[in-house]
Amino acid sequence: MTPSARVSAAIEVLEAISARPRPAGDALKEWGLAHRFAGSGDRAGIAGLVYDALRRRASSAWVMGEETPRAIMLGTLRLARDLDADAIAKLADGARFAPAPLSDEERTRLRDADLEGAPPHVRGDYPEWLDPQFAQTFGDDRAEEGAALANRAPLDLRINTLKVGSEKALEALAHLNPVPTRWSPSGLRIQFTADGKQPPVTSEPLFKKGGFEIQDEGSQIAAILTGATPGQHVLDLCAGSGGKTLAIAAKMENRGQVFAYDDDPRRLAPIHDRLKRAGARNVQVRAPKGHKDVLDDLAGHMDIVLIDAPCTGTGVWRRNPDAKWRMRPGALEIRVKEQAALLDHAVRFLKPGGRIAYVTCSVLDAENGAQVRGFIARNPEFAPLHVAEVAKALGDRGAILRAAARTNAEGILLTPRKTETDGFFIAVLARR
Repeated sequence: MTPSARVSAAIEVLEAISARPRPAGDALKEWGLAHRFAGSGDRAGIAGLVYDALRRRASSAWVMGEETPRAIMLGTLRLARDLDADAIAKLADGARFAPAPLSDEERTRLRDADLEGAPPHVRGDYPEWLDPQFAQTFGDDRAEEGAALANRAPLDLRINTLKVGSEKALEALAHLNPVPTRWSPSGLRIQFTADGKQPPVTSEPLFKKGGFEIQDEGSQIAAILTGATPGQHVLDLCAGSGGKTLAIAAKMENRGQVFAYDDDPRRLAPIHDRLKRAGARNVQVRAPKGHKDVLDDLAGHMDIVLIDAPCTGTGVWRRNPDAKWRMRPGALEIRVKEQAALLDHAVRFLKPGGRIAYVTCSVLDAENGAQVRGFIARNPEFAPLHVAEVAKALGDRGAILRAAARTNAEGILLTPRKTETDGFFIAVLARR
């Protein structure tokens, strides 16, 4: 397919999403099934255009003066792909399979593209109804923080230290040009190609041998800041597919015990193969069994309970840009209730002196600091550890991270703008 044809196809996918809102991945798959002539490179290129358009939907519409799929795509080529009006006109020239030629107004708007005077939610490319929440977290910086969440995310890997050291991993993946991550001592970062295509890292021999996992550096930091050490007993109460479980097991050097639980056994399904591949031998997976309490024997015995809480996912918009436009206020209310219930539920599993590590991939205070404050009010025997104490788990890098991240009395907030990671909130609550 020509570059122009890819742009036309991306507009077509955006039109399908607009007509029937659903995850972008589903719409792209549907388009691919209906256009089997498109090769893998074409599909990847079209997906890159679609996701860039969803990242910059509000600002592109503002620049073009309308919120149609065509306008959003043209604005995206200008704002996200940095093409000038003449270059865009060559793509949209009305030739076979190309978008219709630019109108005079479109050409003018592309030439004079400027976000000066746009409201914060437009400059930050997030839904307008979330502006009060963004203002509460970021204040006058909310447009810049939102814009950082609208950029592409790099590909981060976590070296599995149970299998391989950093030098060996760098050597095995040298052809992908990885660089060590800024904060995580076990992280590697790979930048995408210009068209946003991700290298097929799961085909690497080192991955198949369990030498690394795909995991954003922010998620790696969250696992480290739980403070888990070899020999302890840790309950991962919302383990999902096991990303943080695996990271904690490696940090504990296969000593002690990690209990991985999730109330949805379907989310747990991938964890078994991942544990086997990683060589993590200190993990017990506990799946729900009808009305039986499969965690009853853990009550009062845990050093740490990790709550990787279900949340709105505002911190991972770089990876799921379509999710921010499908999010509704009711979803936030539901998540807040679930988080409060999980925090209260975690208390029964702690032994004296135990800690709750509360983590979200959200930047909203309602899911972060407000949840901690609410929990402390209900459970006054707990107090949040000072961020300086929490950051010690990162060693020398901890103090630097504290200076870079957003911190408050409740915990640490990582953001793409401040720490070059996904958005993660981490609080550690200790029983007095």
